[in-house]
Amino acid sequence: MFIPEGLGTITPYFFVDDADGFVEFLVGAFGGTEAGRSVRDGKIANAQVRIGSTTLMVSEASENYPAMRASHYLYVENADDSMKRAIEHGAKLEMEVFDMQYGDRQGGVVDAWGNIWWISQRLVDEPYSF
Repeated sequence: MFIPEGLGTITPYFFVDDADGFVEFLVGAFGGTEAGRSVRDGKIANAQVRIGSTTLMVSEASENYPAMRASHYLYVENADDSMKRAIEHGAKLEMEVFDMQYGDRQGGVVDAWGNIWWISQRLVDEPYSF
């Protein structure tokens, strides 16, 4: 099986209204890097944004592919700093950052497109324990 470099076996794919704004949010809030973009009729047909070890795909929503929301678990180096940056880029607080029983320091935000981001910093070098 061949998977293009930078993509995973499963690659999150977002269909959103205002795809340009969403790409800007991913870059500004989560330190993403835009890896590529194709445009059709002046709108993003496909953009790829790399955040850490994951590449996300983004397209402008359409009648055939309407905007849809999702929830994501995002590992970061510093949960407090990342939460602050996400809120500075327009996300709304869902849950304050605090230490969880399973070894993550975690909080949550909802972006302007309705996606939930669980921003987590792993505090221990061990598997999850519930």
